[in-house]
Parts: sequence; structure tokens; C-alpha cells
Amino acid sequence: MKGQTRAAIYARVSTNNGQDPAMQIRELRDYCKRRGWKIHDEYVDAGISGAKEKRPELDRLMADSHHRRINAVVVWRFDRFARSVSHLLKALETFQSLGIEFVSLSEQLDSSTPAGKMVFTVLGAVAELERSLIAERVRAGLRNAKAKGKRLGRPPLRELSVAEIRQLRRDRSRARTSFSLLAKQYGVSVWTAFHLCKRGH
Repeated sequence: MKGQTRAAIYARVSTNNGQDPAMQIRELRDYCKRRGWKIHDEYVDAGISGAKEKRPELDRLMADSHHRRINAVVVWRFDRFARSVSHLLKALETFQSLGIEFVSLSEQLDSSTPAGKMVFTVLGAVAELERSLIAERVRAGLRNAKAKGKRLGRPPLRELSVAEIRQLRRDRSRARTSFSLLAKQYGVSVWTAFHLCKRGH
């Protein structure tokens, strides 16, 4: 990376009751100091479960990443950063595309080192394999359903009887009922309701 590395420190604790992110932050600061990295900002989510989709400070970190305000992310442990393996892999793919190094102290993984690059390459390959397997299972399920004669996709809208068509036209002419309401009432599309009424003129 060109110039001095601008690092983002991320820490998280699940509850405010007896948990303090200070230990995580202290170790992360020491690591950046040893590497000669400048700390751009410290992002700390306190009292927030790791399973939550939205974390204000993590969201801010990702936004700063996309704005290229940082070129390294340092966390204390994977589970402090990511809520799941898939979330971790998605974030790592994002960082890689942006040229951002990722370091997890506890796991001693650093994407800027040859060993770290290898681990992250393997993780990425596993994620790609998982996506491929899921896609193939879906395709196999569709082929099986088709072979058994099952209808795929959305079920077709119902066809109206002659009596229902006449009643639909009467509803439209007498009360000027909207086509959308007629469609909902008779279980057909708005276009079908419109077309049937026009044909009746």
C-alpha cells in the first residue's frame, strides 16, 4: 500500500453489564503502533449483540471503507466483528475489492502476509463452493419437480365463467367500480378486468 496505512479499529461487547471494550481497544492500539499504522478512527459497538443485522459503528466503518478513508481493518476476534461465517466472508470480499487489509489478532490472521492471503483465499473458495452447491440443489429441485409434472412459478390467474364475466361488467357499469377492485374481487389481473369490460361495450 502506498503511503502510511490508515487503520480502523473495531471492537464490540454484547452487553453494558460488566463488559468493557477497553481491553480489546488497548490491544488493537498496541498492534497498530507496532506496525507503524496510523489509527484513522476507533469504531466501538457497546451493548449490541453480534447477531444483530444493524450495528451503528460497524455500519460507519463499512461506509468509511467504501469512501476509501481507511486501508486496513483491525479486530480483536472474528466473532467480535462478524455475526456469521457468511457475513465475515462477504465483508472480506468487500475489503479485498477495495484493497483493504484485514487483521484478526486472536486468530493471528493478517491478509497482508502470505499466510494470511492463503487462508483468506481458502475461505473465499469455500464460500464460492457453498454458493455453487446451493445453486445446484435449487436447479436439481426444479428439474425433479418438472419431471413429476409439477407446475413451476406463480399459479395462473383463474378463468371466469360466462356468468361471472357478465356480473363483472354489470358491477363496472352500475357502480363504476375500479378495475383494480374488480380484479381483486374476481381473482383476475387488472388487465383482464379492463379487457373484459371493454369487450362488453
